[in-house]
Parts: sequence; C-alpha cells; structure tokens
Amino acid sequence: MLTMVGYCWLCQQNLYFAHHGICYLCHRHLRRLQPVCPRCALPAESGNFPCGRCVKSPPAWQYLIAITDYTPPLSQLIQRYKYNNTPQLASVLARLFLLHWLQGYREGRWHKPDRILGIPLHHRKRWQRGFDHIELITRSLSRWLQCPYQPDFLRRSRATLTQRGLSAAQRRTNLKQAFQLQGDFTDQHVAIFDDVITTGTTLREASQLMIRAGARSVQAWAICRTL
Repeated sequence: MLTMVGYCWLCQQNLYFAHHGICYLCHRHLRRLQPVCPRCALPAESGNFPCGRCVKSPPAWQYLIAITDYTPPLSQLIQRYKYNNTPQLASVLARLFLLHWLQGYREGRWHKPDRILGIPLHHRKRWQRGFDHIELITRSLSRWLQCPYQPDFLRRSRATLTQRGLSAAQRRTNLKQAFQLQGDFTDQHVAIFDDVITTGTTLREASQLMIRAGARSVQAWAICRTL
C-alpha cells in the first residue's frame, strides 16, 4: 500500500507537518531501548555504565546508539524502505534517529562527532536496489548535524553474503577485509551509521578500521538494535 504525502507512514492519519512522515502519536508510542548498556545497547541493570560483557571484552566503539529493538512498526518500515523501492522513507527514518540522538546529546550522554560515515553497499547490490539506503539516511543526518560526510571514504571492497542467517563466526569470516578506508581520521570523533545492528560484526569491522586510522572515538548509530 502506498503512502501519500501528508499522511503518517504508520497509521495513515493526516500529518500536521507533511515532511515529518510519522505523526506525533506514533512517534510518542515507539518502544524505546532502556535500560541498556551504553556500549552494546543490550539490556543492562544501568544505562549509565558498561555491562559486564563490555567491561570484559570492550567493542571497538564507545557508544552504540539505537532507537528501538528490531520489532514492528520500525522493522516493517525498514523492510519497506530497503526492499520495496521506497527511497522517500530515508528522510523519515533519518529524522527519527536525529530526534533520538538529540535527546541523548542534550542530556550529555554522548557528544557530537566530527565526521559521519555510513556502512556502504557493494556497487553491484546498489545497482540491483537502485539506491544506497544507508547513504540517503546518512546524508540527511550529516546535513542536519552539520558534520562532514563523504560516501567514498568508507567503501566495500568486495561483495559479501547477506549477513542474515549466518552464525557469529560466519559473519566475521564473511566481512573480513570487506571494507577499505580513505581520508584522514587522526584525532577525530567518528560516527558510523547502519540501519540495523544484530551481532555488531559489520560495525566492528568498520570501527576497527577507524581506530587504526587514528580516530579518537567511534559512535555506532542505528535505527534498530536486535536484542
């Protein structure tokens, strides 16, 4: 079912601000991730300190920031965006993440990055899909936050299997040396965006590249975090 401009993508009701894409009530009732560990965004007793897993084996990033679990309605919206040729949803999803990020920023939970990168598609998959769904969202976030963004700084150097359905070990093997990095990241705070984080393997590979390139810190950003 198509959604016309001026109607909420979730409940189909009229929007007061057409460009928002999702109405106030639907946005207000989205399930939030809390309390979760600030480093892995998995359930934890406190949202202020790293969980035992992250203390024992810290991830490559300092913060993992996601809006919600990979459940309806956002999981359905993401699938529609990626697989039903609906690039106009990019600004809607970007705005949802921006509002979530700004709330944490105002509360002092994380800082503004110097640069934003997105997990890129391989050029073959981009051609098949017709657009890079991550790039569209990341461009909007870069513009709104006034952070530099250049899509060719992080590139997928080879085609990989879809991560869905692979074990954790298979995911690591699948993504080994799958990315190439260009540009100077010395002493910079970097944010890397992906739509959904499951095991974190993809973002781990990209984050480790950033750290080796001299980045001071890395934030992992996503719309959804699979719990």
